[in-house]
Amino acid sequence: MLLLLLLLVSSSTAISILPNSSIAVPDPDAVADHLHRQVELAHRRALIESKDQQCFTGNPIDDCWRCAGTDWRADRQRLAECGLGFGRDALGGKNGQFYVVTDSSDPDPVNPRPGTLRYAAIQDDPLWITFAADMTIHLSEELLVNSFKTIDGRGADVHIAGGACITLQYVSNVIIHNINVHHCVPAGNANVRATPTHAGYRSRSDGDGISIYGARKIWIDHCSLSSCADGLIDAIMGSTGLTISNNYFSHHNDVMLLGHSDDYLPDSAMQVTIAFNRFGEELVQRMPRCRRGYIHIVNNDFTQWEMYAIGGSANPTINSQGNRYTAPSNPNAKEVTKRVDTEDGQWEGWNWRSEGDVMVNGAFFVASGAGVGAKYGLASSVEPKSAALIDQLTRNAGVFGGTREASDGGGSSSGAASGAGKASGGEAGGGGGYGYLGMYFASSAPTFCHCYNLMRLISAFLIGKSCIFTFPRLQDKGDLSLWGLLSWVHMLG
Repeated sequence: MLLLLLLLVSSSTAISILPNSSIAVPDPDAVADHLHRQVELAHRRALIESKDQQCFTGNPIDDCWRCAGTDWRADRQRLAECGLGFGRDALGGKNGQFYVVTDSSDPDPVNPRPGTLRYAAIQDDPLWITFAADMTIHLSEELLVNSFKTIDGRGADVHIAGGACITLQYVSNVIIHNINVHHCVPAGNANVRATPTHAGYRSRSDGDGISIYGARKIWIDHCSLSSCADGLIDAIMGSTGLTISNNYFSHHNDVMLLGHSDDYLPDSAMQVTIAFNRFGEELVQRMPRCRRGYIHIVNNDFTQWEMYAIGGSANPTINSQGNRYTAPSNPNAKEVTKRVDTEDGQWEGWNWRSEGDVMVNGAFFVASGAGVGAKYGLASSVEPKSAALIDQLTRNAGVFGGTREASDGGGSSSGAASGAGKASGGEAGGGGGYGYLGMYFASSAPTFCHCYNLMRLISAFLIGKSCIFTFPRLQDKGDLSLWGLLSWVHMLG
């Protein structure tokens, strides 16, 4: 019986019941080195061949799709080729059809209307979802996004606000780009459609902005998130292969949770890249708060916090590189790090490293661990740039919109909005019209010096990946879900 079980688990043709299980790459560092060389060559080639050098900001993700020599409006799916870090393989709706959302309503989560976001999100086929006009979407229940979807808000001022928000459960290959997510509230105790052929009962949700549950290959880019009932982004239950980049976080307590609980071992396989984000006004803690896993925090701007920036328990690997940490004025809150609910004698061996970070206003990072070179080789998902370039790397953090979008033309970033930033226009199909409601953009960076072209030429981006077998529970926050199992079998097939 044991031999049969081992054969089933090891067989590539067997039906897998293990979310996020895959065959580990024997030498992930070799794969990372190859990708590093390819990214560096492509970056140099773009610098040599580009006729509009001012387009380049030094942010490798933005430069990839904004400075390709084509109008991104006519080449939206190029975005899927621009991911970096552990979520770089997220395809989203690449090579699928375009679906234009024309209706902001959400009256029936079991039988969604054609033209709505929910109708598009639940489809089985790959879809690249865009929006016909500015709109605010008040979701009546969680938006269950199916695999192989891109929700692309570029060119419109799109808000998911004032109701339930986004859930990625037992799915893969999802890209969420340029969406405002705020004022999310709990929902549930109701039936909700997940696919064209399945609707099921959902227990009470927490009110997260984006909930990632047992999912993989997920990329959240250029979103603005604030003021939700629970976390802005929570990733739990064995989720892995995640990149959270170029986002703007503000006005919230528990910003980001990575890991379900200290005793949930499958989260040891979690690998997350947090890059080029700006952590802005009135944030308190959890930027992120990690349990287990490998977390690479690279080239972000932390513009004060009230309690701490990076917290963790249960021995996560934290690799902080090239960030800027600006401490609050409170003399008792200068420390960047916090070992949560852990005695001093228990965390000295945890691998927490700060490399090339800039500490402002008395901020300090308490490192720990010894002999961590190999571990950090796996955790380094993007090669960090100098923290002195943080303004350039995060200048467009958050949603593109308003004057920035209007002056963007064929891909130049020279029209970036500064300060708070406002978008013109109303909303399509009804709704409340939130405007920007405190969705502040990062201010424009000063013009960089002539030596910056040379710095771009020698910059490189290291992408690492490690795949590990995981055994998360197949349940929806307490409810055993056969549908979760079937969804994973479909996804991994």
